[in-house]
Amino acid sequence: MIKTFSIRISGKVQGVFFRASAKEKADELGIEGLVRNEKDGTVHIEAQGEEDAIEEFLHWCRQGPPRARVDRCEIAEQGHREFDGFEVSH
Repeated sequence: MIKTFSIRISGKVQGVFFRASAKEKADELGIEGLVRNEKDGTVHIEAQGEEDAIEEFLHWCRQGPPRARVDRCEIAEQGHREFDGFEVSH
């Protein structure tokens, strides 16, 4: 079953290759969506994929890449959307 989530991550998550690492993990798991830095210092992710892959991706988001420090990971299930792969927004 395909699931879609909106994820907002706060902590030390900008300037630590969070977006690039999220794309790498998403590509590895077959996740579609996007990731972008927000002006408030958080990272926003829209992620869509098979339930098992999404669960693994959400687990990764709660940890982040090695140089990150995730203080909070807010996750909300969303309706299905059309994505073309997984992109890093600038």
